[in-house]
Amino acid sequence: MSGHDFIGEADRSLDRTYEEPRSLAEYVDLVLDEPALAAHASKYLLSAIEAAGTRTVIEEGEQKERYRFFDDPHNDGEHAILGNTEVLNSFVDDLRSIAAGRGKDEKIVWLDGPTATGKSELKRCLINGLREYSKTDEGRRYTVEWNVAGAGSGGAGLTYADEPVADEDDWYESPVQAHPLTVFPEDVREDLVARINDNLDDHIPVRVEGRLDPFCREAYEYLEENYRREGVEELFSAITDPQHLRVKNYVVDVGQGIGVLHSEDDGPPKERLVGSWMRGMLQELDSRGRKNPQAFSYDGVLSQGNGLLTVVEDAAQHADLLQKLLNVPDEKSVKLDKGIGMDIDTQLIIISNPDLEAQLNQHADREGQDPLKALKRRLDKHEFTYLTNLSLETELLRRELTDETEVWDADSWGELEEWIQEPLSVHVRDENDEVNAKELAPHALEAAALYAVVTRLDVSDVPNGHDLVDKALLFDRGYLQEGDERIEADEFDFTDEGSDGSHGIPVTFTRDVIADLFHREQDRHHGDLDVEHVVMPRDILNAMAEDLSTAPVFSNAEAADFEERVVPVKNHVFGQQEDDVLDAMMRDKRVDEETVEEYIEHVYAWSTDEQIENDRGEYVDPDPLKMKVFEIEHLGRFDEVDYAGNRPGEAVEAFREDKIITALNRHAWQRRDEEFRVEDVSPKEIPVIQTVLGSHSWDDVKRAYEDFDPRQWDEPPSGTETADLKAKTVENMQDMFDYSEASAELTSRHVMSQVSYKWD
Repeated sequence: MSGHDFIGEADRSLDRTYEEPRSLAEYVDLVLDEPALAAHASKYLLSAIEAAGTRTVIEEGEQKERYRFFDDPHNDGEHAILGNTEVLNSFVDDLRSIAAGRGKDEKIVWLDGPTATGKSELKRCLINGLREYSKTDEGRRYTVEWNVAGAGSGGAGLTYADEPVADEDDWYESPVQAHPLTVFPEDVREDLVARINDNLDDHIPVRVEGRLDPFCREAYEYLEENYRREGVEELFSAITDPQHLRVKNYVVDVGQGIGVLHSEDDGPPKERLVGSWMRGMLQELDSRGRKNPQAFSYDGVLSQGNGLLTVVEDAAQHADLLQKLLNVPDEKSVKLDKGIGMDIDTQLIIISNPDLEAQLNQHADREGQDPLKALKRRLDKHEFTYLTNLSLETELLRRELTDETEVWDADSWGELEEWIQEPLSVHVRDENDEVNAKELAPHALEAAALYAVVTRLDVSDVPNGHDLVDKALLFDRGYLQEGDERIEADEFDFTDEGSDGSHGIPVTFTRDVIADLFHREQDRHHGDLDVEHVVMPRDILNAMAEDLSTAPVFSNAEAADFEERVVPVKNHVFGQQEDDVLDAMMRDKRVDEETVEEYIEHVYAWSTDEQIENDRGEYVDPDPLKMKVFEIEHLGRFDEVDYAGNRPGEAVEAFREDKIITALNRHAWQRRDEEFRVEDVSPKEIPVIQTVLGSHSWDDVKRAYEDFDPRQWDEPPSGTETADLKAKTVENMQDMFDYSEASAELTSRHVMSQVSYKWD
């Protein structure tokens, strides 16, 4: 594309975003035809969230519907909120109640939680999502602008400029995004809104309440006074004539429909809330013995957020404002001055860390005399917590270490597991300003994320026979796979009163530990192979556990507790590495899918006393020898003693019925469509079958490679079976699991160092 092509594309983008201003009558016709365009603030915010649709996720072991809006889809996921789906859904439910007028109107939505839990991301996600939604046809947002130049005779006109100007420069937009329908007298507006709601295909009616803002009222009253003086009979028509009033659409953004009060913003409470008087302008304007609203700045957070959303960030820094906001949600009004009030329509949200709650509870022991009791009663709390899903924490950690922003939306756990276990390459600039590539080996990020999650889980409700790693995996998958058995989440009884996610290792600590490892020389050498740049899972786990005691963010008790939890994580990650090495070693011995399907066919026929159609179209009995050979050689589950000739013994029969037939039937039932039809059920897709057919043991290795000796792995003698198997294993690890040669070498050496102790 040429430069002109890009300029043209930008022109078309803006053309799609903005419309030509229209008259008030044309706007009324528009909203009668498309009622949702007249939505009040909370209804508009709800519509923007729902317009993005939903997707299914698993969190804390339960399947939940998540609004895609919170994945920041308009910004390629850069500020997506990971996890906390239940909290976000509760927030949307409250919005729905507020928008419908079914209660909670007087509530201030309070988003609370520790640092690095996604609260700030929610603010950015709301800004991005609302901005982009307002650019769409169904999300257009409208306000009014006025032109009083030439109205009547002898007036000073309505202008912020030192000298009146002509034409387009004489138009002044409402500084607080006034709703166009607030121009109408109240009785007429009620009838009009009723007509709009009659046309609305929605259970939440449009509400337009309050008066024009003071700036617009000044224009309205100025025009009204002049036209009344001139004896005009159709006074409203004259005031709202297209030469004086027009409706324009605007793109929602900070300062225009979204007000954000940052922690560093200062000034008197009223200035932070609505704005301040401009003394120079008061002197310039003819205020007729009173303060003229034209001379007000309207740069406070409520003024900027009027018409949509007001966010108070780091609310503990603005605790003095919270009591001033007490009556804003239900009265929907604030004052610029004693005699000048401003009606507002905004959804008020405050964001804080737990220190705000400490401030609010400082007088709790006074019970009925608590001066903050009224404020606490009006706060509707939604508590963000640390992530308790391994996949989400891994995704967040990758975001912290790289520029990746794409939201993980896997079709299956297998796909998600691949992403969790992937290696990561990061370019790091050293003290000599040279850029070096650092490699996080496969399972390294998984190890870091799993350890962080394990420190956030409540140990009190973990069932006997399980540990916190099991709980973490259950929260992420929705089930546990224990050998041949699949245990669903609903078989566990986790208490609702648990403290999962309320404390633990934050992602910022993990990120900083890994960043330090990038700049730390690893004490490793292996011939000519460069392995110093590789960060292994155990490197991260050891560093995290060692740094707990010196990190000021943790108490001594927390550090001691978290340090004890690293052992099961190390064991789990070693098991993952061991599986990789075993699979790579036994790659050539793996059974192909055609052989698996043939075995399943024969087992099904054996179970149902049916015949099988062979390649020649002949129907034959299931072959007991084929089943026996498969079960002994490929499954490694049985020996000759388990059969009477080719006839299966009781243990074999039970295995076929319980582990093969039952698992296939269950999977087929789960894959049925609305008409109870099942198509394309592959045995390889069934979790139980995957476990039975896809796993290998060291006994399998012994049987396949009789002269293999793991104690020779580091430096195997040339020409030995160990040397040949090592070369093949390292190559297979790179091909099958994306290891580099260096990380495959280090991982296999680590696994063999443990295996060699028990080899004999």
